[in-house]
Amino acid sequence: MNVQLLADPVGRLVWASPALPGSVHDITAARKIGLIDALTNAGVKTFADKGYQGAGGTIRTPFKRHRHRPWLSRGQRDVNRSHARIRAIGERAVATLKAWKVLTKLRCCPHRGTALVQAILVLQLVEDGRYSG
Repeated sequence: MNVQLLADPVGRLVWASPALPGSVHDITAARKIGLIDALTNAGVKTFADKGYQGAGGTIRTPFKRHRHRPWLSRGQRDVNRSHARIRAIGERAVATLKAWKVLTKLRCCPHRGTALVQAILVLQLVEDGRYSG
């Protein structure tokens, strides 16, 4: 399954997308569900991994080494290091979702996976004391 996640600046789960088949690339999934446009229209700066290279808008990705350019400059490496520190906070949300054992061996259609992920998101919000509905 491919599920796009948003985390707050503390690393808590905020939002989870509908599940897509695992073969769907991250940037394709984000475009398909309209995540990139929504974040850009809202003016939310988002730090993403190299899988979102070329997303544009307010999506920030690290510098990527190209085969014709063997090394990144010192400044680019420094930016990547800072970017990784910020992204590490968001990766806590991914770890939170993966900690739910029901997802470890999930083999079903994305529609069922979506229901499970959304239920886990609500349970996590209740556990964190942030559920308002």
